[in-house]
Amino acid sequence: MAVTVPLRVGLGLVLALALNSPRLPLRRFFRTAFFLPVVTTTAIVGVVMQLVFDPASGPVNLALTESGLVDSGIDFLGSAETALWTVMAVHTWKWVGITMIYWLAALQTVPRDLVEAARIDGASSWKVYRYILFPLLLPFLVIITLLTIEQNLQIFDLMLTMTGGGPFFATEVIELYIYRWAFDSATPQLGYASAAAVILGVLLLVVAAVQLLGVRAARKRAGA
Repeated sequence: MAVTVPLRVGLGLVLALALNSPRLPLRRFFRTAFFLPVVTTTAIVGVVMQLVFDPASGPVNLALTESGLVDSGIDFLGSAETALWTVMAVHTWKWVGITMIYWLAALQTVPRDLVEAARIDGASSWKVYRYILFPLLLPFLVIITLLTIEQNLQIFDLMLTMTGGGPFFATEVIELYIYRWAFDSATPQLGYASAAAVILGVLLLVVAAVQLLGVRAARKRAGA
């Protein structure tokens, strides 16, 4: 979460700003291309990415070895040092499209007359972003960040299909931790798994409560 939440929110904003420009050719095509991974089944993505990052015949390692960047294939999902970073990259690629859609919706609330008046007065693109867009988008930043945190707490299917929590528990997130104690253990401890599930539920409730407060604050600011 410390890595993927800022990455998704920031990258989604950059993509939204670029794809919101009417001067960008094929912007509808690019919007569809970035959103397509979102509607793809996560379990299928996980299985396909195992093949993509295969150390022997995966296209990523073939490209690295043929370009001379590495001498031999890298076991991205089999090494404790790279497995979590690889899953985080795939997770960001899959879900950044929905964050981009959130930002595109937020950008539609910015009055175009205000932006056009600033440009007529000679304001540069940076000043338009700095003094008009960013202050107006700040309430949405809170809401989108909280939505992203809530989504990133639920990564069970992708992590299970890509790494299964390994190697050596390096990618065992809280959902996989619950699953392992409840169903994937030689001596299942349902009480222990249930306690961990309650903790996860409380965390999600806290995020939802903060999100509700953020929505109310944004509405009050918009009304003011």
